[in-house]
Amino acid sequence: MKRKDKEEFVEEMARELEKAGLIIAADYRGITVAGVTELRRRLKAEDCRYRVVKNTLTRLACRKIGLSQMEAFLEGPTALAYTDADPVGPARVFLEFGRENDALSVKGGLLSGQLLAPEEVKALGEIPPREILLARVCGAFQSPLSGLARALQGNIGKLAYALDAVRRLKESA
Repeated sequence: MKRKDKEEFVEEMARELEKAGLIIAADYRGITVAGVTELRRRLKAEDCRYRVVKNTLTRLACRKIGLSQMEAFLEGPTALAYTDADPVGPARVFLEFGRENDALSVKGGLLSGQLLAPEEVKALGEIPPREILLARVCGAFQSPLSGLARALQGNIGKLAYALDAVRRLKESA
């Protein structure tokens, strides 16, 4: 690469990583081209970008935007996946792809400035999807209300039976 190309790469990486809410660093050695293509496709579906990076230039980009803690992951062959969308989706993709392909190893990550160990990236991937979490919250709000409705319905039913019994008693008297 020419010096100008390197400077442009550093600028571009700095811009992209600065916007990212989640950055995952992985070692891609041993993954076939078809495997990498499949991983890219899955990550793209989660609105996440996957790039094989040059460590030296990426270090410069990280230093430029104050992400020097990422430098620990920039050793050996490195690929970065980063997104400014929901961070759980890409982590789940890495978790599922890692189960299917033993060659992929997550080095770590960065979530909103917080350094993540490989186990923490895995734990992030095990969080249920956003829709399921929202459904659980709605269910938690609905549960006390439906219990109250059943209790009130039972009391209203008992009142109706009592009034019917009083009516039958007055008719027979």
